[in-house]
Amino acid sequence: MRRDTFLKSLAAMAAAGVLPVSAQTASAIKMMIPANPGGGWDTTGRALGKAMQDAGAAASVSYDNKGGAAGAIGLAQFVNASKGDANAMMVMGAVMLGGIITGKPPVGLDKVTPLARLTSEYNVFVLPANSPFKTMKDVIDQLKKDPGSVKWGGGSRGSTEHIAAAMIAREVGVDPAKINYVAFRGGGEATAAILGGNVTVGGSGYSEFAEYITAGKMRPVGVTSGTRLKGVNVPTLKEQGINVEIGNWRGVYGAPGITPEQRKTLIDALTKTYKHKAWQDAMEKNGWTPAWMAGDEFANFVDSEFASMRATMAKSGMI
Repeated sequence: MRRDTFLKSLAAMAAAGVLPVSAQTASAIKMMIPANPGGGWDTTGRALGKAMQDAGAAASVSYDNKGGAAGAIGLAQFVNASKGDANAMMVMGAVMLGGIITGKPPVGLDKVTPLARLTSEYNVFVLPANSPFKTMKDVIDQLKKDPGSVKWGGGSRGSTEHIAAAMIAREVGVDPAKINYVAFRGGGEATAAILGGNVTVGGSGYSEFAEYITAGKMRPVGVTSGTRLKGVNVPTLKEQGINVEIGNWRGVYGAPGITPEQRKTLIDALTKTYKHKAWQDAMEKNGWTPAWMAGDEFANFVDSEFASMRATMAKSGMI
């Protein structure tokens, strides 16, 4: 075969996704972020993309934000547009599981390919700086008096902060069905609502609120961890007599229909990225806890999380 003919054939195979990512001369990763800009998935996806390039695991990374329905809209687009694409990835996490349980969308995670869990973190509940309430006890006292008057702001229905709010209500003797939960399409919208005083209390991962807490624009009143977070002087809910503990995590899926070899190549690229200084720095900067888990172990973890979250949501009256 002539050399120029061989090279043309090689290029055509790479463009079609026949070659594994590592064999392609320029692997262009396409990152689906199933949320609006400014939230946890957006931050995670863009930090991961940058780290992949810094680690030499990707030549370039493009991003597609498609928010709504706890990630279900982005998931559906990812499934429909990326079948067999060995360069496609989607950021996801516990929030998506909760959204699937509550929303019952036509497309689920069984249609895509589990790759790896990256991080975990706990939620923090905050008050606007000018709130008349000063502590979680103040919020709970008002919740008991008039559940509807307390506006809880956070991610989509079924998000970990939504589940936490329902669990808190149940623990303090309030019907979870009566909580006034305002679901936002992304972390950026929720943050704006809290800063503007449009909700009573807001919840999300600590990393999303850290800069506003430091600047005195938000007042943290409780974290959902079992013990206090390292370097964060905020009491746990358990310390305050509210027996609620719930965590969040984020991971990455590949496209439907990729081969086992293509899946392994993507996992290898993520493993390389995870160990690189760029990703380690991103985790430290954002206050994310390392939570690496890959392949079938991650797939089994997601199945277990589905069952656990469904049971928790049923117990809290959410489904």
